[in-house]
Amino acid sequence: MTAPVPKLEKSEEDWREELTPEQFQVLRKSGTERPFTGPYWDTFEHGRYDCLGCGQPLFLSDTKFDAGCGWPSFFKAVTPDAITEIEDRTHGMLRTEIRCSRCDGHLGHVFPDGPPPTGLRYCLNGTAMSFTPLD
Repeated sequence: MTAPVPKLEKSEEDWREELTPEQFQVLRKSGTERPFTGPYWDTFEHGRYDCLGCGQPLFLSDTKFDAGCGWPSFFKAVTPDAITEIEDRTHGMLRTEIRCSRCDGHLGHVFPDGPPPTGLRYCLNGTAMSFTPLD
């Protein structure tokens, strides 16, 4: 069993100072970027996707796939404890929201319509992530 991820807590004022208005809206207010407009939806370089709010590693490029939805999509998180899943009943739907387990930043949602081997589609806001190329 792995140790719990240490939490990063900041005030709303600190987050507003560190993030652009769009990043703040997505990460701290559970916003969603429009499809095909955010970063990384069409990036397929070898690398790692990290939480923009705290730098925690979230997903690797070898788990990324083109879901055709206009958002970066992955079938597996880098580790199970990198994300937290929360029931989301907003907008008249029942979905599973995913958040960064370290800073509680909103990342997107997970759906059961992804490819093997997991059958999951982690549908992320590119605005919520940074990308680090890896050799």
